[in-house]
Amino acid sequence: MPPSSSPHPPPEKGRAPLGALRPTPLVEQAAQRLRDQITSGSWPVGTKLPGETTLARDLGVGRSTVREALRVLAGAGLVRARHGAGVFVIAAEPDEDWPARLRRAAVADVYEIRMMLEVRAAELAAERRTDADLAALDAALAARDDAFAGPAVEAFIDADIALHTAVVAAAHNPVLADLFGEFVPVLRDGLLDLATLVDVRASDTAHGRAAHAALIDAVRTGDPAAAGAIIKTELTQTLTALQHAK
Repeated sequence: MPPSSSPHPPPEKGRAPLGALRPTPLVEQAAQRLRDQITSGSWPVGTKLPGETTLARDLGVGRSTVREALRVLAGAGLVRARHGAGVFVIAAEPDEDWPARLRRAAVADVYEIRMMLEVRAAELAAERRTDADLAALDAALAARDDAFAGPAVEAFIDADIALHTAVVAAAHNPVLADLFGEFVPVLRDGLLDLATLVDVRASDTAHGRAAHAALIDAVRTGDPAAAGAIIKTELTQTLTALQHAK
């Protein structure tokens, strides 16, 4: 008699098995319930959590789901397992990665840090710029001019940020460039919000072109002091607008 066919045939030769799907939504729900207990203060820092069996019963899930949920909380820095003693609460708030913290920060606070970065970046750009950097800056200024003449405020903001990004790139410091890149999404959102409150075309018919052209000239002529001063003045004006926008 031929062997009965299995409902789960073996994987093809040379291919590793995928493994069973995990009930991720259930794990997320369990993790959120436990997280709520911690962040609400029901389980203060130092508290030993109930055992897996008790948590599974209270949540109406299996122990494996509880185990995965606890791993999620441990990854967020909320709990820690102590061998032979149990799982303890070690923090009342989850850890945040840098991008998440930036998204939560006030745009004016982010702008203050942007000023610190860009002033130094402009100074370094004036010292280190190459011919390719200068060509990129000239092209970015032309693109900014074109975007201002167009109908979309978003395109102008993107072009303005692209010019500033080109200045940072000309500093030839990869860490500085990476840091600025982290700020860009928050800066863009803040400038878009400002644009809904202030008509940039009506408030500045020259759209700050003179300042940006002067910045590029300072970079081109290798004048770090002038480059830093120009970018500081320009960003201070925008920061003031952000702080007073209602």
